[in-house]
Amino acid sequence: MSKLHTVNKSPFDRNSFDTCLTHAEDGSAVLLIEDGVYAAVAGGQTAARITEASARLKVYVLGPDLAARGMADDRVCAGVSVVDYGGFVDLAAEHDAVHSWL
Repeated sequence: MSKLHTVNKSPFDRNSFDTCLTHAEDGSAVLLIEDGVYAAVAGGQTAARITEASARLKVYVLGPDLAARGMADDRVCAGVSVVDYGGFVDLAAEHDAVHSWL
């Protein structure tokens, strides 16, 4: 069963991001939304974890949430794909289940 994991909390506020990465099975997808997008910033404290995760997971970030926080798409780590709202819907439809990490 393929699963889409969504993380909406900043990795600097809660441990949702790390917990998600620990429990996500290989081949699953992770979508960073709302304040979760801070985990995808290139050169940030979580950049190494994103790079490691992208070797076994598909990692995405919601572009409108990046923009709402004053960040451009080019600020995300290598291996992270930026999606729009339509892409979010497509990801949810492509996977058997969606698990939200709060």
